[in-house]
Amino acid sequence: MRKPVRSQVKMTIQCVDDLVSASHPVRVVEAFVATLDLSAFCEPIKAREGQAGQSSTDPALLVSLWLYACIRGIGSAREVDRRCGKEDSSAPFVWLCGDVTVNHHLLSDFRVDHGDALDELFTQVLALLVKKGLVKVRRISQDGVRVRASAGTDSFSREESLEKLLEESKKHVELLRKQLDDPAYSAGLSARQKAAKTRAAKDKQKRLEQAIAELPDLKKKRDEAAKKAGNGKRGKKIREKELRVSSTDPDARVMKMPNGGFNPAVNVQLATDTESRAIIGVEVSNEGSDSAGLSEPMRKQVEQRTGQKVQQHLLDGGYLKHEDIEEAHAQGVELFMPPKTARTPGTRGKELEPKPDDSQAILAWKKRMREEAGKQIYKERAATNETVNADLRTHRGLTQLNVRGIPKARCVAVWCALAYNVMHFAGILLS
Repeated sequence: MRKPVRSQVKMTIQCVDDLVSASHPVRVVEAFVATLDLSAFCEPIKAREGQAGQSSTDPALLVSLWLYACIRGIGSAREVDRRCGKEDSSAPFVWLCGDVTVNHHLLSDFRVDHGDALDELFTQVLALLVKKGLVKVRRISQDGVRVRASAGTDSFSREESLEKLLEESKKHVELLRKQLDDPAYSAGLSARQKAAKTRAAKDKQKRLEQAIAELPDLKKKRDEAAKKAGNGKRGKKIREKELRVSSTDPDARVMKMPNGGFNPAVNVQLATDTESRAIIGVEVSNEGSDSAGLSEPMRKQVEQRTGQKVQQHLLDGGYLKHEDIEEAHAQGVELFMPPKTARTPGTRGKELEPKPDDSQAILAWKKRMREEAGKQIYKERAATNETVNADLRTHRGLTQLNVRGIPKARCVAVWCALAYNVMHFAGILLS
């Protein structure tokens, strides 16, 4: 009988480069990153050759890891860390690392601590697409997608509760400081454990302070909404609404989700070139409504990134504001978006008919949306943005955030957009 002997020691000779085939997509990611200027990621590194300090991990490796992770739909630093350490199930990640060790702390910090450098990298990739003639920016489409925030529904509290929690947090920080100064209490704790306890307590206090700081702005928006609604039943309901802010993620807001429910979320705005379907603009907001002036800033962002002029801007009906139509008309931009359905049954279906008090901008918009050519142009919005949103949700991991705060959420959204563009255009960019 031939029986297994599992205690036998064997020596295996293997080259890391043999872990993936010559045509594997991870090689395309690595080759593309090698062509990029990553100097902005190197600026914060303090350790330099000839000076004291631990060697830093090459930003090109970390950029490649996160790009490939987002392409695979992985949004967890711990999961990337796990895959970098197991050759049997994660050969592409092991190949990328090339015997360089990484951990989830390093990966997590790198993903969200280089917002400006990441923004510059996104612009750099768009510049390459423009140079290759793939992106024209003549006609863009914009849409918002609600992404579940890293906050629980139970974390939302009223102002009185937040102030009470803040007072308790301050007392906890002071008590912890005294305990750590006591040799009897902290004898069994390492310096790293002490720092972790202090950091966690101070972070909680900081989040509570930020939550309270959000209340004046929310009160202002509530008063404006109540004034607009008038003194009727709806206005009274808005005025009586109690304001609540999350104590764990103050930037999150309860929004209506695609499934019809309500959850803590952020509003990720994406602008797409209708011709190439490249993502050319990314922004994150905590506005639950798209009509909160989100179209004009996105248009400016696209023009700054690409250096080209937007001529036509496609939006859904949720963005409709007459002020935005007037502003776009003054800038020479044609807006394509449907009108809101009239509340009274007698005027339904007549929303695009000219009115005596309509301005030139409103008349031009109504004319565009009545004509058959305008209707055909507007069809490109759903055909473009809906497919891009579905791609990011299904394949790039933009389903639920595991980071807190809009700046970090924006970094995650930009990584997903970068992964989308690289996945679709890397072969052309490398040619």
